[in-house]
Amino acid sequence: MSTKRQPRFKLSRRLGVNICGHPKALDRLNRGGQAGQAVRRPAKMSEYGRQLLEKQKIKAYYGIQEKQLRRYYAKASRTRVGKPGEILLQQLECRLDNVVYRLGMARSLAGARQMVTHRHILLNGKLVNIPSHPVKPGDTLSLKESSREVSNYRDSFLNALVSYPYLSVDREQFSGRLERLPQRDELPIEVDEQQLVEFYNR
Repeated sequence: MSTKRQPRFKLSRRLGVNICGHPKALDRLNRGGQAGQAVRRPAKMSEYGRQLLEKQKIKAYYGIQEKQLRRYYAKASRTRVGKPGEILLQQLECRLDNVVYRLGMARSLAGARQMVTHRHILLNGKLVNIPSHPVKPGDTLSLKESSREVSNYRDSFLNALVSYPYLSVDREQFSGRLERLPQRDELPIEVDEQQLVEFYNR
C-alpha cells in the first residue's frame, strides 16, 4: 500500500494541500523538511503561477485530466445561474466515482474508481461502470449484493466515519443517496476556484 500512496503524498506536499485524505500526507511538509535539510522559503509566485497551482489542485483532488477539466469548465461557463467556478466544483463533486468515495464505500478516490469500473456499484438499481457518470439529486448508489461479501468493500463502508450534509447513508442496505447539490462551503477541498476561472479566461 505504501508504494501506491507515496506519489499522492508527494503531490500533496508539492501542492500544499492534502489531496488524498490521509492524515500523514503532509507530515514532512509540516515538519519543515527532513532532518539535516535547510528549509527553503517559498518562492514568490506570479499571478499566472497562482492560477496554475489552483488548476493543478482541482485536477489532483478529483483525479481528472486537462481535457476533462476543460470540458467541465466549458459546461459550467455556459450556465446562466450561479458562479462558473462553484458550478464546476459541483459537477466534479457529483461524479459517480467521487460520490462512491464520499459515501465511504472506498478508502480512496482511486479505489472508488476501480469499484465503478469493475462493476461493483449500482446506480438506482442498475450497474454503471463509468466513473465520470453524473449523479443527480435523488439518485441512490448501492454496493452490488455479491460485492458486499468482499471484506475490503464491506468494512470500508461500515466503518466510514466522515459524513456530508448533502449525502445520506443507509449502512444496513449498503447504500447512499445524493439528497441535493453540495454548497461550496460543504466541500472538503482547499482550492480557490476563481483562480481557475481567471486562468481559462485569459
